[in-house]
Amino acid sequence: MKQYELVIFDWDGTLMDSVGKIVACLQESARILELPVPSETAVRDIIGLSMGEALSTLLPAGDDNVYNQMKDMYRQQYLELNDTPSPLFEGVETLVQQLNDSGYQLAVATGKARAGLNRVLSETGLGVHFVASRCADEAMSKPNPEMILQLLAELNIAPDKAVMIGDSIHDLNMANNAGIDAIGVSYGAHGEEKLRGANPKAVIHSPLDLLSYLPC
Repeated sequence: MKQYELVIFDWDGTLMDSVGKIVACLQESARILELPVPSETAVRDIIGLSMGEALSTLLPAGDDNVYNQMKDMYRQQYLELNDTPSPLFEGVETLVQQLNDSGYQLAVATGKARAGLNRVLSETGLGVHFVASRCADEAMSKPNPEMILQLLAELNIAPDKAVMIGDSIHDLNMANNAGIDAIGVSYGAHGEEKLRGANPKAVIHSPLDLLSYLPC
């Protein structure tokens, strides 16, 4: 019998290799607006948070006007100007197909806005595999558990039947706050040592490693 019924994935850095693009776009946006340019480490630390939470952390001296300018510039950089590749990680398509075929329900809980998630679900073709999703403009930002709690309620899943898969400490802490298990992935924003600080059930090093913990 399967331990879990619902597998909740983060998106950036977990399914999509987009951390490098996020770093480049945030840094270039700050540079263009003549704001302090955050380090790569600083940007990696905020990946997974909502854009509002991320910007207030990176630019604590900013105000709403600065944050709105950054949001607009970042969106333009990400969608139009920056050509840093952001493919799915190798094995992701096989992973979600196998989990779906084996009867798991799959969901997404992401720091992306709804428009951004819908775009990548469509572009990658992965949207057909997910039964539900929550975005940062629909619920409280990670590590608040609201995204997960809403997904559990929508799908009528008990907390002990759900697991969160994510590449950041924010993902794992969100799972802890929601009372569900978590598995960290070491190939995204945060490394294994940092992830283990949140006491996940495991840390995996490639997408297909997840199949060792989710029998198909």
